[in-house]
Amino acid sequence: MRLSFIAPFLMSATLLAAAPAAHAAGNAPSVNPLSVHVLDLQTGQPSPGVRVDLEKRSSSGWQAIGSAVTDEQGRIRALVPQAQLSNWAAGDYRVVFRTGEFYQQQKQATFFPEIPVVFHVDSASQHYHVPLLLSPYGFSTYRGN
Repeated sequence: MRLSFIAPFLMSATLLAAAPAAHAAGNAPSVNPLSVHVLDLQTGQPSPGVRVDLEKRSSSGWQAIGSAVTDEQGRIRALVPQAQLSNWAAGDYRVVFRTGEFYQQQKQATFFPEIPVVFHVDSASQHYHVPLLLSPYGFSTYRGN
């Protein structure tokens, strides 16, 4: 393999390894702790233009933290807004994929107007990745890396 192919992976690993130490010292994480990726199962292609909302569970219900839209590769690499990084902590979170809006833009019917994915953050120093494999009438998700 060529170094140009391996170098980005090595750089990512180096950055992710440095993130826990910075957060443990009481600073905001140096790498955004949450990313998502939406892939279209019908076409095998990324799903650009999907709005994704991030919320945190509190004693009074779900509190909005931020929102972003998937890029041309179907990714949001930094879902936690910069202003909220210092508040990132263990707890229950929810990402809501606004798939109804996405499919309406595609002029395609869908059974799921939104897909909420609730997950638990055990450690604020870890990176969490939530991929969504999407089709108009089904979906799957898992904890990625």
